[in-house]
Amino acid sequence: MADVLAVAEVRDGVVQSVSREVVSAARGIADSLGGAVDVAAAGGPGCGAAASGLGRHGADRVLAVEGAAQVDVRATAVAELVRAGSYGAVVFAATGPGRDLAPRVAAKLASPLLTDVVALDVDGGRIVATRPVFAGKALARVRALGTPALLSIRPNVFAVADSPREAQVEAVSPAAEAETGYRVGGFEASAGAALDVAEAAIVVSGGRGMKDPENWHILEDLRDALGDTAALGASRAVVDAGWRPHAEQVGQTGKTVTPKLYLAMAISGAIQHLAGMRTSGVIVAVNRDPDAPIFGVADYGIVGDVFEVAPALAAAVRELRGS
Repeated sequence: MADVLAVAEVRDGVVQSVSREVVSAARGIADSLGGAVDVAAAGGPGCGAAASGLGRHGADRVLAVEGAAQVDVRATAVAELVRAGSYGAVVFAATGPGRDLAPRVAAKLASPLLTDVVALDVDGGRIVATRPVFAGKALARVRALGTPALLSIRPNVFAVADSPREAQVEAVSPAAEAETGYRVGGFEASAGAALDVAEAAIVVSGGRGMKDPENWHILEDLRDALGDTAALGASRAVVDAGWRPHAEQVGQTGKTVTPKLYLAMAISGAIQHLAGMRTSGVIVAVNRDPDAPIFGVADYGIVGDVFEVAPALAAAVRELRGS
């Protein structure tokens, strides 16, 4: 069982960028095992054609399950693909939809699931996954003894690799829709359709030190200066106060983020917040308190007034990008 199945995310006919990371990670495992990479694309009409472009990142074949609208149907379809194939691993994305789908597939296969994986190796024909434990304070290397190994990878951690192939698209009939007791009536985008903080390459987060929700325009300006790959985040105290929506909350009771750059603006650094962002690539902290815990995990720290530092950073970024 040397082949690997990568589960792509297709929304409204568009392949999500995290799917490129999933396929690249799957390609790395398959190369070590000496196998091929199949992509499971389950969703609405056209999902197979949309996913065919993943051949650029190492997909040999795309298995298109069109018409699998409900997550239960998608889970059944993916589980059937796994049973019919000879896969050594199945790779999901640890996104919202991925966290909804992967455990359902694992339950149907009666197999363990390794979640939030940040590194993958193959040792003696077995897959070894590295994942954070104890709220991100340590990393554990776990050997997957089951076959196939079910894994979900954190977004923005695995590099997107070019390994061009002409991916063949094969249509697969979805499983009959089971009676679940509910029916999905549709999806509605949130106001503004802002970039999901869990999928952003850059996160600008604010804490109680922003003093008032009316001051959030300062962080919005910094986010805008950083470009389209930046999103706003917030601490739990800010969300609990009603300043920002829960969708932006970073931390143990919010979202776990792993951006390439995390800007902690006026955030003291409670352990619950650190659990959600300490595995970010580069962490920059701005706080007036030199003893703030956030400086303990920051790569760069500025002891200063956020109302002076943030606008200066935004101006410097615009000047740099303009040049």
